[in-house]
Amino acid sequence: MKRLLILLTLPILACGGGNGIVAPTGTPLPQPTVDSAPQTESQPEPATPTETEPPTASVVQFPDPNNFTWLPIVSGLDRPVAVQSAHDGSGRLFIIEKYGAIRIFKDGQLYSQPFLSIDDRVNDDSNEMGLLGLAFDPNYASNGYFYVNYTGNGGHTRISRFQANGDVADPNSENVLMIVRQPFPNHNGGAVVFGPDGYLYLGLGDGGAAGDPFKNGQDTSSLLGKILRIDVNNGDPYAIPADNPFGNEVWAYGLRNPWRFSFDRVTGDMWIGDVGQNAYEEIDFLPAGSPGGANFGWSVMEGNHGYDGEPQPGFLLPAAEYSHDFGCSVTGGYVYRGSLPEWNGIYLYGDYCSGKVWGLILSNGQWQSQVIFEAGVTITSFGEDEAGELYFSSDNGSVYILARK
Repeated sequence: MKRLLILLTLPILACGGGNGIVAPTGTPLPQPTVDSAPQTESQPEPATPTETEPPTASVVQFPDPNNFTWLPIVSGLDRPVAVQSAHDGSGRLFIIEKYGAIRIFKDGQLYSQPFLSIDDRVNDDSNEMGLLGLAFDPNYASNGYFYVNYTGNGGHTRISRFQANGDVADPNSENVLMIVRQPFPNHNGGAVVFGPDGYLYLGLGDGGAAGDPFKNGQDTSSLLGKILRIDVNNGDPYAIPADNPFGNEVWAYGLRNPWRFSFDRVTGDMWIGDVGQNAYEEIDFLPAGSPGGANFGWSVMEGNHGYDGEPQPGFLLPAAEYSHDFGCSVTGGYVYRGSLPEWNGIYLYGDYCSGKVWGLILSNGQWQSQVIFEAGVTITSFGEDEAGELYFSSDNGSVYILARK
């Protein structure tokens, strides 16, 4: 299968290499733990991941990029790192500012009052720390619940639920679901995404430093270097779905720093942008309906290449990769499902450092990835609105939309 070579470094918060990273003051925590007491349902035997077929695609070629542009829609933000919709019919975009605020953009206007301001409890002392992820409850229109990922005291990851009424959320409504202890300040992941199954999925990096020193990526008892999956509608503070493969929160493993991942709103397929170490960035793919237990290989593998070892049976190799000749840190994106028919079904992703944007499609049974745009700015995150239009945010304080010229 054809795969792309691209460079990976974490977007704004997910720097790639990790060389020269210094541990925080005090003794590093040898094994991260979860400070919560989830309700555990029956524990099935771990699933054995197998190689999966690429998805069927409605497109077989890329559009001419000269007919399209990334149009800035808002500027003056403070390090925006996520763009989300509440899918409540309001047409609002919610933009995370890394220091600890969420802003509302609607009808061409950036609201002056933050939707949420929790900078009093967000620790953004390091580049990959801060308010990092946001997801709205599928029933947000009726319950007002939304979920965030941020680093708090000690730089440890917090997954919390808040409640909003109208254009303002109550900062005192915080319900902390989970605290995951972080041994180093980098590789915190940050994505918070509801899946088609109604469960909440969380992306956590391997704990930081360089080379996964505690080998969390391949340790299914650790929550680091994983995609987690929890049931926030049951249990206290949440339940573990009965079909999670290891009887804990872990859904998929062998990841270094899954800064951004998404589900295709039409097919339910999962796409993961996993930030690499020294040489390669990768896009991982799980088709809808895949069982839990997928192993993407880190730190044995970096992309398609051996890092601590050689490929092993059961590893899921990336749909696309790129070398650091093309950038430094991959920013996972979305499958386009908006009003531009030429882009329908194309997965778009980018690189934080170089500002390149790739398209990824299935053509003649092979993955094909191609640089489509040279944005010329850093790309911290992609986002989509209720209509499936695609956006990206940049360290320059702006948000851009894919548009026809």
